[in-house]
Amino acid sequence: MQYRRIGDVQVSAIGLGGMPMSIEGRPDETRSVATIHAALDAGITLIDTADAYQVHADEVGHNELLIARALASYGGDTSDVIVATKGGHLRPGDGSWQRDGSPEHLRQACEASLKRLGVDAIGLYQFHRPDPTVPYEDSVGALRDLLDEGKIRMAGISNANPEQIRLADSVLGGRLVSVQNQYSPRFRSSEPELVLCDELDIAFLPWSPLGGISSAAELGSRHQVFGRIAAAHGVSPQQVCLSWMLAKSERVVPIPGSSRPETIRDSAEAVNLVLDEAELAELG
Repeated sequence: MQYRRIGDVQVSAIGLGGMPMSIEGRPDETRSVATIHAALDAGITLIDTADAYQVHADEVGHNELLIARALASYGGDTSDVIVATKGGHLRPGDGSWQRDGSPEHLRQACEASLKRLGVDAIGLYQFHRPDPTVPYEDSVGALRDLLDEGKIRMAGISNANPEQIRLADSVLGGRLVSVQNQYSPRFRSSEPELVLCDELDIAFLPWSPLGGISSAAELGSRHQVFGRIAAAHGVSPQQVCLSWMLAKSERVVPIPGSSRPETIRDSAEAVNLVLDEAELAELG
């Protein structure tokens, strides 16, 4: 496995997105744990989650608890695994998403995530989504305080624009280490944020890099150039997609979601796929 950097910490160049294992259509726990174990076997050391990855209102933190159980039951060394979780987004149980970026909520959410993960400090804590009712600097200020108190080891933001990235880094005193935005072959509007992260030496973590749960399997047919290059290399279109992202910048660490061991194993192999300049130019 190749490695990249988030802050001063080395992580695998491909991470695991945990959301598909906890929201609608999720598999049973046995398969989910097997998926996490397969990721660890493949050398993946970054696992992304959030307290809102759940279905029902009474199971907040479902994915965090699942990851904690999977790590505890793994037979190998997990001391280098970074669990990145998020707060500030909520699912009340009716299928909708709500936001609460108040400092009070973020502190409470972080404390609850600490307990569910069973750790003294969260490896990477991220503000999940801007709350239009709360000044952005106040929300990020809560992360600054948690960082200063040692509740979290690193701070990041998600679903942010360039102005918010610069503001967050300022509020955190230059300690912003990651930005997690949607980015995929069909969703490229986060290019400015990717470029800014490269400029500021901040990790860029594309979420839904394969196009989302419902369309990841169809990536090669939806975007035929990815399918054609994949066929030429004898690999999956998903590997081509992740390799293309890795080539964008050394600061890019894709976090494909997975709910099956075979798909995360395939994604992890993307670090071994080298695309030439002509192929990368064709992919855009």
